[in-house]
Amino acid sequence: MSSRTRMIAYAVWGATVLAVAVLALGYTQFGWFASSGPALTSSIGGPFTLVDQNGRAVTEKTFLGKPTAYFFGYTHCPDACPTTLMDMTDRLNALGPDGDKFNVVFISVDPERDTSALLKLYLESFDPRITAATGTPEAIASVIKAFHVYVRKVGEGDGYTFDHSTAVYLMNAKGDLVTLIDYQEARDAAIAKMRRALAS
Repeated sequence: MSSRTRMIAYAVWGATVLAVAVLALGYTQFGWFASSGPALTSSIGGPFTLVDQNGRAVTEKTFLGKPTAYFFGYTHCPDACPTTLMDMTDRLNALGPDGDKFNVVFISVDPERDTSALLKLYLESFDPRITAATGTPEAIASVIKAFHVYVRKVGEGDGYTFDHSTAVYLMNAKGDLVTLIDYQEARDAAIAKMRRALAS
């Protein structure tokens, strides 16, 4: 193993340990993944200004008044993003009429490639109630920081990817974090959490 490869391996390992530590702290100290209880009073989330798949400006205030599920990813993601968006499509349908009372927002961590037009095309494979948002690199960096999302670009050129956290952030109608849905969490548990957000 070359020294450069070893350094990259150490960096990946360190980032992974950090992400796991943050999630473990949230789980044990703040109940981020709890399926019951009141909304959490955390510092997750905050003001942002982005554009949706139709080129319209959206802010955090756009989604107030309904519970909102935020997920961070990118259209070139090979697995976690399409899987989660398919899961959210299924969960919205499982909620029946209550699915219309939910916002689902997919925020791109790849503003370099994810234009509004590409996001609109990408969303054609998922529930039409899902909104996608992108923005300037600075705006994306700001919203990533506000939600404490782990994101790391991997590689260069056209084939780069991202390592990124995969939890869904469930906020109530007032914009407070209620809980998180883990990646590929059991269907019934995830839907129960969405109903909890509706009731909070």
